[in-house]
Amino acid sequence: MASVSEDVAPVQRRTLRLLFSTQILGGMGTAIGIAVGGLLAARLGGTAVSGFASSSMVVGAAALAVPISKIMSRYGRRPGLGFAYLAGTLGAVVVVLATTRDSVPLMFAGMAAFGGATAAGLQARYTAVDLAVPDRRGRDLSLVVWATTLGAVAAPNFAGVADAAVQDLGLPELAGPFVFSAIAFMAAAALITALLRPDPLLTARRVAGTSSVDARRGSVRDAARAVIARPAARLGVAAVAVGHVVMVGVMSMTPVHIDMGPAHGDVLRIVGLVLSVHILGMYALSPVAGWMTDRFGRRPVVLVGAGLLVVSCAVAGTAGHDTVRLTIGLFLLGLGWSCTMVAGSTLLSESVPVEVRPAAQGLSDLCMGVAGAAAGAVSGLVVELSGYQVLNILAATAVVPLVALALRPVRTARSLGV
Repeated sequence: MASVSEDVAPVQRRTLRLLFSTQILGGMGTAIGIAVGGLLAARLGGTAVSGFASSSMVVGAAALAVPISKIMSRYGRRPGLGFAYLAGTLGAVVVVLATTRDSVPLMFAGMAAFGGATAAGLQARYTAVDLAVPDRRGRDLSLVVWATTLGAVAAPNFAGVADAAVQDLGLPELAGPFVFSAIAFMAAAALITALLRPDPLLTARRVAGTSSVDARRGSVRDAARAVIARPAARLGVAAVAVGHVVMVGVMSMTPVHIDMGPAHGDVLRIVGLVLSVHILGMYALSPVAGWMTDRFGRRPVVLVGAGLLVVSCAVAGTAGHDTVRLTIGLFLLGLGWSCTMVAGSTLLSESVPVEVRPAAQGLSDLCMGVAGAAAGAVSGLVVELSGYQVLNILAATAVVPLVALALRPVRTARSLGV
């Protein structure tokens, strides 16, 4: 067993390098599924159910957050992340099978398991701060979030290429992107399992002097009590959840909105362009959000993110089928999500004791997933009944409670850097 005086800086550097690599792979696989999932659902079951593709993925990520956090609480980050990526691999394979059978229920089941890769990417950001020094927590977390950019921005543009590549194998249209996702997730699982040693969470516990027995007491109920008892932790959970609600609701229906316009045969190309810029907003500037979080505090960055989310809804909601304005709106949507995600995740991680930290992080991802899933499911019905513009109005309205909570004075704000 390592001494509590162990120099953890080299372990942190190795952890960040590995997470950077696996986030590229996971980002590629996840983004290509996001780009195509709504279209596949719309073509199999109609526009009204198209939102359930992304909501199924979000529900899957949320449902897996609890068992993943339990695995991490007992055994560390490595087995938890590996399990999540393998679940994503299985989900991608099931979606491919669904395309061969024209089965909407099977497709939704596959998308739910596909969400395991999303859960892995979300938990990776927490893994980045296990051993981070206090004044670099925001930046280290944001570095891992940013790594997703390298794979995720380019991936949607390869949807058509991946689709064409499997046509010779006799697979149906839109199956190819999910074959690509399965390969990427499997590679990420292999790297995590082989190279995430020593485990950063277990190392952090040894340094903190927390015994393994005490660490295993971190249940979801314990996590909920810890979060409820700490105003800063509550704000962190709310920032992550609300940002995700707005992002999922608007983003999931944008490809369908484009498909309903005069795009003719260029739907995949336009969707790929718009979503690539959206993902660029989500991840490319996350190091700036991380720097701002460390420099100016968690609460101001949450408020900046909330403002960006509202502006993005105004731009996208009034864009009609103008590709340029939709692209700008989706970029701002991603940027607002990045600010709320980085600042909220950092705030939550430092606000709860180390023995319940994985459970609290899993609880946060569960809340985020359930809220996002509801947004994704409702978004299809809203667009079907009232249109894309109304969807953006409702999404902007959801930001109001977060702003009210962020503006509420918190006694511990100074000590936590809020």
